[in-house]
Amino acid sequence: MFKMEMKSAASGAYAALAPMAGVADRAMRELCRGFGSAFSVGELASAKGISMGDKKSFELLEISDAERPMGSQLFGCEPEIMAQAAKKALEYKPDFIDINMGCPTPKVIKSGGGSSLLRDLPLAEKIIRAVVRMAAPVPVSVKFRTGWDRENIIARELALRAEDAGAASLTLHARTRDQMYAPGIDLDSIALVKQSVTIPVIGNGDIFTPFDAANMYDHTGCDLVMVGRGAMGRPWIFSQINAYLKDGTVLPDPSIYTKMHLLLRQVKKMAEYKGEYIALREARKHAAWYMRGLNGAAGFRALCGELKTFAGLEELTLRVIEKNL
Repeated sequence: MFKMEMKSAASGAYAALAPMAGVADRAMRELCRGFGSAFSVGELASAKGISMGDKKSFELLEISDAERPMGSQLFGCEPEIMAQAAKKALEYKPDFIDINMGCPTPKVIKSGGGSSLLRDLPLAEKIIRAVVRMAAPVPVSVKFRTGWDRENIIARELALRAEDAGAASLTLHARTRDQMYAPGIDLDSIALVKQSVTIPVIGNGDIFTPFDAANMYDHTGCDLVMVGRGAMGRPWIFSQINAYLKDGTVLPDPSIYTKMHLLLRQVKKMAEYKGEYIALREARKHAAWYMRGLNGAAGFRALCGELKTFAGLEELTLRVIEKNL
């Protein structure tokens, strides 16, 4: 059974891929695991959608062997429905269940889930207890933010409640809900949570380089770090973080040939799982992320927004390589 044991010198994994709805799909998760991410977490799945038999919600629970260790992430605001959704999720044999209490998007907030629960800690605790009870012996983790806004910082209190309710680990995105993804994270809040509980604490927010990861470890004493936007178009960041934290090795970015090969590989997997029509439209943003920092990036990003076929992507990658030799 997968245990919520984090940073491991034996495994050499020092960072995990953050769950990102509409971004970190199966293809991206598999690619990042190949580069050494510690584990994967599925895209945000609605507990209510699962309870109503929604096909798309169930698809978000599917797990491939290449993604493991892998957790299913659920959101909702009703303890019993969250517990029943966890029961359904267990049919897909996740290595753990993750409860989202950090998503800041209006759609999720309006439903009463995600960051909305930061304003009702007793309810948040009831949800954790209900899911832990239903999921046992599968571990349950909780991902949350520091608070609703800067006047209402509740990270430590929620962490203590979550541990008491049986959570096996915590992931703290060190921003408030009203910050959304604005620059600047509160490393001290991660450090405080780490000092306040006995279960593993994962730090999340603004990790774009191995040096960012090292700084978070040094400042907070966290057990693991989680990378979100820093992995978009850069799945190799996990190998760079692992190498640097293992022995100080600074790995360079891959060559332009390798970058374009990885882009094609990722989108080919997307097409395999979703069909070419859907995959290529979803791949437009991924392709644009791969263009960052390259010669002619602005023009290439514009062309990414017009992609319709895999053949068109192949042609684009050849142009990118020619421009960046």
